[in-house]
Amino acid sequence: MIISMRQNATKAEIDHVCERIQDFGYRVHSIVGEQRVVIGVVGQGDVTACLESLEATPGVESAVRISAPYKFVSKEFRKDRTSIRVGRADIGGDDFVMMAGPCSVENEAQIMATAESVAAAGATILRGGAFKPRTSPYDFQGLEEEGLKLLAKARAATGLAIITEVMSDRDVDLVASYADIMQVGARNMQNFALLKTLGKCGRPVMLKRGMSSTIKELLMSAEYVTAHGNPNVILCERGIRTFETATRNTFDIAAVPVLNELTHLPVVLDPSHATGKRSLVPAVAKASVAIGADGLIVEVHPCPEKAASDGAQSLTLEGFGRMMRDLQPYIRLWKESRISEAALVA
Repeated sequence: MIISMRQNATKAEIDHVCERIQDFGYRVHSIVGEQRVVIGVVGQGDVTACLESLEATPGVESAVRISAPYKFVSKEFRKDRTSIRVGRADIGGDDFVMMAGPCSVENEAQIMATAESVAAAGATILRGGAFKPRTSPYDFQGLEEEGLKLLAKARAATGLAIITEVMSDRDVDLVASYADIMQVGARNMQNFALLKTLGKCGRPVMLKRGMSSTIKELLMSAEYVTAHGNPNVILCERGIRTFETATRNTFDIAAVPVLNELTHLPVVLDPSHATGKRSLVPAVAKASVAIGADGLIVEVHPCPEKAASDGAQSLTLEGFGRMMRDLQPYIRLWKESRISEAALVA
């Protein structure tokens, strides 16, 4: 349910409504806006009786049942876009956000060279894997905490925020002590123990769509994080598994407008994993901007042929700079579209 309070509702009235909701066995999640308070209601109980009671409670403007199975991430709960401030980046806000860096942190020289180059090209967030989920147990698994320390050193030198993957609920506290954004990889999208813990970690979470997951399943996974206390979730489309073999995955670019209709959460795209081919990344990046994504996460490496992982899909430093220059006309149009959209809403 969604409870909209009147504009002049007092704190005492709001507190009373929250108490009534809890009396019916539900949990409360409030959003305090500039003009009014909206209260989200989740849990199990007598919905009809609760709605009737709340509609008659002083200070309440309306009480409506949410039809979507995902409550907090639904646009029924929040009409305005969620904007997440991380360092210099405003994800979901007025800036198109670029996250860039290597698949794996390999050594200090590699991560520092990449960080300095992508920052100069216009990225505001540095990506890099310290813990690596690999299909083969014999492949490079990451530098773990040493990799996190190198990412922190790169942040100190460049001012870039850090996004890095967390693979287990046991590692959340460690990764959160270094990272600005916690990334959940496609293989862990439905690791519910991890998602619950991330709900309490105090860091924004970027949730990648599972390779065989529906959009509804992605949103339900996001709901796990928000329902456990963390509203700062970013959704990432990175391609899904189909019968097609020309690319690493099949890029479901239509997921962007679909998600923008269903949720207020920011949506970023990963053209590197979607295509698996360096030559295809710039074209898909342009399409991502044009279709209304909030940002991109792209793999970049100083010497892709020597990369410990995903070299074939990683842009060179020069290639990333060239792509960023080519994207500027698209980003200008993106900003104009956002301004027009905001004016229509107002």
